[in-house]
Amino acid sequence: MVWMDYNISQSGDNFKIEGDWPGEVMGKRKDGTWGGKEKPLYSPGDIYKVNDAGWLVKIGEDRNDTE
Repeated sequence: MVWMDYNISQSGDNFKIEGDWPGEVMGKRKDGTWGGKEKPLYSPGDIYKVNDAGWLVKIGEDRNDTE
């Protein structure tokens, strides 16, 4: 059995992982400030590729990407 503390939402080809409040998995605190997690699941600007085993592998960062 797998237990998840997060929800996965999908819209077309896009998806996001949602915690108990907006930005939790990216390291935001409940008040919206950054720094809530030492090792966030992902951060704005992170770039990943998916390998043959289905792992998302971080390949870089684009800190100018705000979408």
